[in-house]
Amino acid sequence: MAQFLSLAEAIKANVRDGDTLALEGFTHLIPYAAGHEIIRQGIKDLTVIRMTPDLIYDQMVGMGLVKKMIFSWTGNPGVGSLHRVRDAYEKGHPRPLEIEEHSHAAMANAYEAGAAGLPCAIFRGYIGVDLPKVNPNIKFIECPFTGERLAAIPAHRPDVSVVHGLRADKKGNVLFEGIVGVQKEAVLAAKRSVVTVEEVVDELFDARSGDHSDARGRRNANAVILPSWTISAIAVVPGGAFPSYAHGYYKRNNKFYLDWDEISRERDTFMKWMEENVLASGPDAFAVHARAAG
Repeated sequence: MAQFLSLAEAIKANVRDGDTLALEGFTHLIPYAAGHEIIRQGIKDLTVIRMTPDLIYDQMVGMGLVKKMIFSWTGNPGVGSLHRVRDAYEKGHPRPLEIEEHSHAAMANAYEAGAAGLPCAIFRGYIGVDLPKVNPNIKFIECPFTGERLAAIPAHRPDVSVVHGLRADKKGNVLFEGIVGVQKEAVLAAKRSVVTVEEVVDELFDARSGDHSDARGRRNANAVILPSWTISAIAVVPGGAFPSYAHGYYKRNNKFYLDWDEISRERDTFMKWMEENVLASGPDAFAVHARAAG
């Protein structure tokens, strides 16, 4: 059952050196505050999983916490490369980075398989592409019923998954709305999970404002509830997804994504930014920026 803890306590209790770790959120609800707390605690030798590694994994890789990254598409969305990831993979700075690349479909299926307790994901895919030539974890099997050639990859079974939700009730159930990505599957596939939320409410389905239901009380698209028994720890972190966005709470800070290209391009400017904005900051430092951004 979910425990309500501070962010620092939740990360310390659930994320450990050498873990396989998933931080999920698909353009929306990316758990930046939790990622920054992992950096502050210096949790290292991590294998990280993510469908679209972007700025938070660039920061974790740049700080030397990551030994391997399992992913589909990686980059600064709409801007360009992740310079710290490239520096680690191409030049071994600050440590060598092993990569395992998949398609979006493969990653989603691997989370689904992990959530179901299966050892592998089997799906139609990887037809006429080159990834199987460079990724030995992409295999092919014959369907015993139709003879069809199908792709198979290992299921994702993280030691711990970290996601950001919109709100929790006092019993520890968590609501996600809008673009939900694979947060549900990532949590169900993991041994442990940490969920940060914008707020705690008495009832998830009471309308907090017009942003969350219409006059007839209908929910927004893609509403997902994670019940308390699926979650190890909940931390209340308003603004915890900033500079990504939280549906009905604040918008994506597009300027920050543009600025990150220059901040992260050189090692010295990256370290200076990290020291000023993450290492020397409290766990709610970005939340202040999120509230200011509206």
